[in-house]
Amino acid sequence: MLKRLFRFVVKTSIWFVLLSVLWVLLYRFIDVPFTPLMGIRSFQAQDSYEIRHTWTDLEDISEEIKLAVICAEDQNFIQHNGFDLKAIEKAYKDNKSGKNLKGGSTISQQTAKNVFLWPKRSWIRKGMETYFTFLIENLWSKERILEVYLNSIEMGEGVFGVESAAQYWFQKNAKQLNRHESAALAVILPNPRKYNPAVRTPYLERRKQWVLKQMNNFGELSLAEK
Repeated sequence: MLKRLFRFVVKTSIWFVLLSVLWVLLYRFIDVPFTPLMGIRSFQAQDSYEIRHTWTDLEDISEEIKLAVICAEDQNFIQHNGFDLKAIEKAYKDNKSGKNLKGGSTISQQTAKNVFLWPKRSWIRKGMETYFTFLIENLWSKERILEVYLNSIEMGEGVFGVESAAQYWFQKNAKQLNRHESAALAVILPNPRKYNPAVRTPYLERRKQWVLKQMNNFGELSLAEK
């Protein structure tokens, strides 16, 4: 009995690894058409739910929004291998001291969660997130990770990706986003269904000014460093 159970676990694990690697490799080359979160939001909606999602290649996205999300979410994105231990340690200390809850997740981790997993926190999901982060960091380039991230991130009620966000919030395409609009979009990412980037509240304005300062200090963005 134990021998058969062991064989079943081994076979299941092998199939899981093979299929997950193939899944990640597939998204290395083709656009991500749909994410689990889109399905969850549609299922949770009581009324008809419109999903706004238009894929846009990285070269057709403003350099300003690329820099803004990196400065707001993961300033060590280019250097790390998917996990920023200093950010995780800082988030742990902040959460323990009673400050606002922060996840410490990198752009790579967020991409793994957004594209392959579900949003609800659990140890199982965190373990799967770690596994898929390892895969995309080793099977995708940094450019591809950022491209998928910018096309899958939730940026409003039913709004997914920077192209749809630019059209929905600013009536322009992602290539035309300027520095201030990009910073305004970046600051809503922790809670995109609560905040409106087109409305200037004291909190969002403080966050926006902080992101703009980080963008000025960061300098020119080059994804070819790794």
